[in-house]
Amino acid sequence: MFEKTGLLPDKNLTIAILLLLIFGWIMSFSASLGHFGHYGFFLRQTIYISLGLMLAFTCLKIPLYFYKKYAKYFFVFTLVCLALVFLPEPIGRTVNGSTRWINFVVFKFQPSEMMKIAMILYMADFLVRHEKDVKKPWMGLIKTLIIIGLADVLLLLEMDLGATIIISLTALIMLFAAGVYLMQLTLVGSSLISMVGIWLYIDGLNGGVRWARMTEFWQIELWSNNSEKVYQTKQALIGIARGDWTGVGLGNGIQKYNKLPEPHTDMIFSVIGEEIGIVGMLFVIFTFGFIMLKGFKIAKDALKNRRKYSSYVGFGICTWLSLQFSVNIAMNLGLIPPKGFPLPLVSYGGSSMIFVLIALGILLRIDMENRCKYSKQKKYV
Repeated sequence: MFEKTGLLPDKNLTIAILLLLIFGWIMSFSASLGHFGHYGFFLRQTIYISLGLMLAFTCLKIPLYFYKKYAKYFFVFTLVCLALVFLPEPIGRTVNGSTRWINFVVFKFQPSEMMKIAMILYMADFLVRHEKDVKKPWMGLIKTLIIIGLADVLLLLEMDLGATIIISLTALIMLFAAGVYLMQLTLVGSSLISMVGIWLYIDGLNGGVRWARMTEFWQIELWSNNSEKVYQTKQALIGIARGDWTGVGLGNGIQKYNKLPEPHTDMIFSVIGEEIGIVGMLFVIFTFGFIMLKGFKIAKDALKNRRKYSSYVGFGICTWLSLQFSVNIAMNLGLIPPKGFPLPLVSYGGSSMIFVLIALGILLRIDMENRCKYSKQKKYV
């Protein structure tokens, strides 16, 4: 299971990851302390980061062929975990009408976060094993839709539309990168978007808030809209406006106290804007952008070395994190309606933080294998 490459992780990439992680740790501390008035969330975040770093360090020692060998079992196990959330309490856990958590008493585990990495590892294996089918009209696409559908059905039953969209888009973009026919992919993508729209509309007819949130956000001018559906967006923008270029100072923000909902998780970018200003927001954007550019280059180098599985995994990880990062930033800037998307490496969260760090550990391992001597690379995938 463990195999040393004799190389160290990329120094610049590792430093960038740690810088953003420490910055997020400090900002989540500031946001949670102001909002809740105690150190509980800071202590838990410290534990989550420590656990995530230990698991990421472990991933540096695991060759990619191990994931390829066991990807299908990991995928099935994650599907089982997604189903377990529907068991009655104390096993399942429902919050605000959404059933997404498995209750471990001291830790609430969210299987949808694990599915993000499980889908990538399994899809990469699928694309390698079914390379010929992928490049045939419809054949690879239909098989991929079956795989995505297994996860999406459970995620939609959990009322987790955000995870459904991120996981589905990541898998379809990986399929596109593998060479599927663009016409068929466009038709299927359009159909999936239409199905999501219909599902949102039906959910709205049954009393759900998602359809109202979408329509009110786009149809009514933001600052004249007094609906609760846009309250979070307005408070986020007020905080960013207060920060100007250099912010009001670390810990001196006021929106996090009682105006801004979820300041330590989904809306932490607004807290950064208020306390550190545009300078802080640009630091987050450019640091994360550097990490992603390095990541996509790692995936490209793996493909040059004819290690397709590693390349697909690296590409999938960077696609997932880029999508989630972009959506969170857009949500905080009022470009899209608010949704439960944590900011990778920055937001408070147990399951999210741990699996993001695991994914980055795998990405660093791919780079280490890329730089190995040819004699070692021959057995890598």
